[in-house]
Amino acid sequence: MSRRFGLAVLGLCVVAASGCAHFPVNTKLAAPSGPGGYRFPQMVSGHPDPADELFVCLSFSGGGTRAAAFAHGALLRLRETDIGRAGVPRSLLDEVDCIAGISGGAFTAAYYGLFGKAGLDTFYDRFLKRNIHSELALRVLNPINLVRLASPYFSRIDLAAELYDETVFEGRKFENLPRRPFIILHATSMANGAPFEFTQAEFDFIGSDLGTFPVARAVAASSAFPFLLSPVTLRSFPPPAGYRVPADVTDGLEERDLNPGRYYWARQHLDLMSPVPKTADEAPNEKWVHLLDGGLADNIGLRSILRAYDRTSGFVRPRIGEGHIKRFVVIAINGRTDPPETLSRRERSPGLVDVFMKTATVSMETVSFDTIEHALRRQTEREQAQTDIRKCNEALAKCGATAMPKLAQEIRTCFIHIDFEGLPSPAREELLAYPTTFSLQEGQLRRLREAARTLLDNSESFQRLLRSLRGEPKMGEGIGGSRENCS
Repeated sequence: MSRRFGLAVLGLCVVAASGCAHFPVNTKLAAPSGPGGYRFPQMVSGHPDPADELFVCLSFSGGGTRAAAFAHGALLRLRETDIGRAGVPRSLLDEVDCIAGISGGAFTAAYYGLFGKAGLDTFYDRFLKRNIHSELALRVLNPINLVRLASPYFSRIDLAAELYDETVFEGRKFENLPRRPFIILHATSMANGAPFEFTQAEFDFIGSDLGTFPVARAVAASSAFPFLLSPVTLRSFPPPAGYRVPADVTDGLEERDLNPGRYYWARQHLDLMSPVPKTADEAPNEKWVHLLDGGLADNIGLRSILRAYDRTSGFVRPRIGEGHIKRFVVIAINGRTDPPETLSRRERSPGLVDVFMKTATVSMETVSFDTIEHALRRQTEREQAQTDIRKCNEALAKCGATAMPKLAQEIRTCFIHIDFEGLPSPAREELLAYPTTFSLQEGQLRRLREAARTLLDNSESFQRLLRSLRGEPKMGEGIGGSRENCS
């Protein structure tokens, strides 16, 4: 009888424990965040920040440990790259103003943001060389965690976030991140497939304070590959009293025909918001945002940087308009994979696993290529427009005519895209075949980091940029030669 009673008590304790397990809920905003919270430093009109003159943004793609190691190698190379003049040493890494990270790349971006240059020397041991898959599996098999996982409000992604928080990011939150370099971590909303950025500007739409949110949980959301991991869930609170939807969102709703992209961007942000109760007695309608791997919406991480460049609410375009930015540089570190294709050599129809993997990844590649082309096109369009207006004004000046208005402020632009395709064979095929996993061998990690160094050193655009920053003549030309991209 006593044994049965003991088992019954144990069973009740298990049920109670599973019922208590719940993912951590994000913090509600007590008042509008205004210019505060985790966002890029506010620009002061008429008082340019010298740090803005050379504005450098990096993007780190998704791809598990493969992408994280590739991005780490790029950071190490940038740290070694001296761009100082007149004997004053300064690395290109010192000039980085923003880093966008997706999935595996989010680990590298967030870790560098939290621990800086010194963190580059500890990231290998802290994250890259570990078998995260095995460590997470051991946590799942822990009897206590098995009980917690029985709760409908606690899942594998919450265990993953705890693992990252305890062993990688040391419990740090967004309030511990610097504003420069500004770290933009990305996820994808399950409701509409829209990209979700972990910035205070985005959290304003869900009435929440990003500052108290764990960085590890944002990284977990960014790397929550569907089916393998469950989504990270955020509470969307009604906006605090006095909050106003940003003007570029309300204006975007008026441009469905003229600018469909801006219209749907505005709609997607309004979809995040929870309705405000009409009366004090009315209970709020609860709304939740479920987030999956950021690569489903943008596996390169470039789109957030392009939005900052294109939109008046971004942190790049106003600085260009005010003449604060003289040179805008974007370096995309793309650790994409492309293993040998075997499906077309099989007579039988692909199985469910093959169908799932292709369904989840084919759209990633398509969006990634479109994003890269868009970035290149924006660079070319800007440079061409500036050149055309300059030449027209030179011709008009010769005949005494009134000059055309300038294109805001002239800037120099440079877009550099680094991926494994730039390597010679067979190294190219080897790295493209590395799996998307959170466990790689030490030799693979070494080759990935070396590849980033080699690709940057062999990039003509990157070398043109360095020569220009150092004040060196172009290859084969004297000072004052013809102008080209990244020069």
